[in-house]
Amino acid sequence: MRTGSAVHRREFLSELLRYDYLLAAMTLGVGMFGVLMVYSATRGRLVAAGISAHYYLDRQGLYYILGAVVMAVVAAIDYQKLFHYGYVIYGGTVLALVAVLSPVGSSALGSQRWFQLGPFQVQPSEFAPIGVIFGLAAFVETRDSGWEAKDILKMLLIGGVPMVLVIKQPDLGTGIVIGVCTAIIMVMAGIPGRYLIGLVVLGVIGVVGVIDLGLLKHYQLLRLLSFLNPSSQLQSAGYNLAQAKIAVGSGHFFGTGLFKGSQTNLAYVPSQQTDFIFTAVGEQLGFVGSSLLIGAYGIIVWRLWRAMRWARDLTGTLLVAGGLAWIGFSVFENIGMSIGIMPITGIPLPLVSYGGSAMLAFFAVVGFALNVGRQRLRVRP
Repeated sequence: MRTGSAVHRREFLSELLRYDYLLAAMTLGVGMFGVLMVYSATRGRLVAAGISAHYYLDRQGLYYILGAVVMAVVAAIDYQKLFHYGYVIYGGTVLALVAVLSPVGSSALGSQRWFQLGPFQVQPSEFAPIGVIFGLAAFVETRDSGWEAKDILKMLLIGGVPMVLVIKQPDLGTGIVIGVCTAIIMVMAGIPGRYLIGLVVLGVIGVVGVIDLGLLKHYQLLRLLSFLNPSSQLQSAGYNLAQAKIAVGSGHFFGTGLFKGSQTNLAYVPSQQTDFIFTAVGEQLGFVGSSLLIGAYGIIVWRLWRAMRWARDLTGTLLVAGGLAWIGFSVFENIGMSIGIMPITGIPLPLVSYGGSAMLAFFAVVGFALNVGRQRLRVRP
């Protein structure tokens, strides 16, 4: 009995040592930093409105704790067991996106994206990329060998249905994220180059067609194009970008100091705790603080890449590749739109922007990577 207990103890310790603790630590660190920045970006305007300065802090802190629990649970469950429910996860995602567009969903400011659960809102679109990743990975693993045009069409359909439903809400930013995840998974799945070239051509034609046919709402088009000439739209879409650039620029090298800075304290930057949270980092912590945050994201991306490369099977590779594309693109796009080099799409800054659904989703993605990474030493099937 003692020998058996010792064996089980060694196996347990061996299992624990397989986790990528650097990835977990950086994720938790960035998430904690996000809680602090959300507080710094909202305390002034809340006090001015006669609301508790801790309103957003308490909520984001709760989301952070729940996210950490989700990451730990997802990391502990064998991803192969989760993968058996890949189509179920995908189907549930599509049903949730359909339901949120029905009278069951809640609308605000012209958008219908949430389920109202008491004082909290659940946004299915934030979890949609996870459903798409599982759906695509399940299809790739279960299809017949060899690539045919029908396989490409099926993958486009798996990614396209949630994308259309999300854009319909409207949530253009998350729709773009789903498109990026779909493209990366198709590449990692080994689709022949001739098909990929054709898809790129069709994608360019599709973008031009969407713009020419007026399928985007007018404000969405203005937000997308405002970074090209922000000075011409200072009273509308360009205002957000102009204020964001002023905030980031005013931070200079070391920043104005935590909880200081006129752009943040006087609430000049719209949606600062969500879309433009990086402006609070740039103004208060300057180039140094912004660089450290970007460096932390760099470590997260590197460890995700490492987990993807060391995956013991194609399923693990695709699951992590989708998450890597999601986090990497979101970081680049969010920071890029805050400094005026990318279109304004409303994509949150992973683990930092305010929002419970996004926080849980990003923690879950890291959990999948930890899950795949801890099994890298096992024998491939």
